[in-house]
Parts: sequence; C-alpha cells; structure tokens
Amino acid sequence: MKIPELKGKHVAIIAMGESQLDYHLSKIYSNKYDEVWGINCMGEITKCDRIFMLDPASRFLDTDDAGSQTGIMKTMFKNYKGPIYSCELDERVPNIEVYPIEEVVQYADCAYLNNTVPFAFAYALYQEVAQISIYGIDFSYKGNLHYAEAGKACCEFWLSKCIENGIKVGVGARSGLLDTNVPIEERIYGFHRLPDPIVMTVEEGVFKKCTMSEYNRKLQKQNMDKLTGSDFEMPVHLTAPEAKRY
Repeated sequence: MKIPELKGKHVAIIAMGESQLDYHLSKIYSNKYDEVWGINCMGEITKCDRIFMLDPASRFLDTDDAGSQTGIMKTMFKNYKGPIYSCELDERVPNIEVYPIEEVVQYADCAYLNNTVPFAFAYALYQEVAQISIYGIDFSYKGNLHYAEAGKACCEFWLSKCIENGIKVGVGARSGLLDTNVPIEERIYGFHRLPDPIVMTVEEGVFKKCTMSEYNRKLQKQNMDKLTGSDFEMPVHLTAPEAKRY
C-alpha cells in the first residue's frame, strides 16, 4: 500500500498532548506541511489528512473504555471524511482502512508497536517521507514528576529508525519526547557539568559543537539580525515555533 505522492514529503504528526499547541503556533507563523496526520480524536480538533486509530472503532462506539475521549471520537466518526487506519473494518465508519501491518513490519524488519503513535512513525518510514514534525506526543511533563504515559520508549525507538533511514525528525518545543523540553545546556551528559557546557546546534544542516556562551552570542546576534542572514537554528521557544530537529 505504497502511496507514491508521500515519498519525500514533510509530514506533521499531531496527538493530544500539550505540545500540540506548538503545531497551532507553527501554523500561525506560516509553517507549511505537505500532509498532517492525526492520532485518534485530532481529526475532530484540527484539519488532518490521515488518522491513526489502532483501537477498533467498537471501543468507542460500543463501550466507555476510552473515558472522556469517547464522545469526541464518536463525533469524529460522523464528521471526518479522510482515511482512518485501524486494526479492523467497521461498517459504521466506512472510511476506516485496515493498517497495512504486514507490509510495514516487513519493510522495517521490526514489529515493536506497543501504542498507536509508533504506527504513524512506522508508516512514515514505510512511505519514505523526507521529514516528520511531531506535536502533542509528550508522554511526560516537567511539572508533574508522578505522571508519565507508557509507550515513550517505543516511540523514540521508531524515531531512531526514521533518523537512521535519512528522515529529518523534529519535535515540538514543549514535548518530553527525545528530551526536547530539557534545556539545551543539560542535554549532553557529562559535557553539561563543564563550567561552560557544550551544546550541539545545527548549522547548514550539520550538527556543530559549541559552548553555551558561544551559543548565547549567536542567539543574540540572530535576534539583532531579526532572524535573517544566518543558517544557525535558534531554539523554538525563542523564534517562530518549528519542531526542533534531531
């Protein structure tokens, strides 16, 4: 079930976590995506080209097992007209398509898929997209040390596979995925203990090492230049929201 039009495209993938706000801000700042893929009820919240809902529709239509998400999912089934990838068909939701599990797993040579989100990442890998920007896929929050959703490791595993296959991966600034919401000076273990911590930045598409003081000087210069005339990538919380590259 290869879709030739997806090869080489830039796809935004959005779920229900707090960093979905970074997606909406990115649109306000005129960031563009070739397609937007939603997880579960995001198809009712924002315009999506595809939805990944690996639970059967019966979970939402016949039970209250999904709790507060039950109502919005039922509404989405009525309103959303694009493809919904799930584990089985349901005649009550005619636009559901069975996720191509065999093709994707054979392509990736891996069947580690323990929550809905990695199915979207694996699909992006299978379709050979060029770039994915991820929003609302957070799993943990800095202000709540006692709460974390299961499945983060599986998501980061698939992102690693995507990166190794040449896909550019970006994550919304508020997300805990890939430690994106960790201050940049704390991300490189050991080097973060130096008096002037070492950080990694992206310049002209290549990772470069610099000290935190050098980094801050570059930020100050770029602010003065009003973000023009430089290929140095500022952190997303200081400029137009754009998924942080990994």
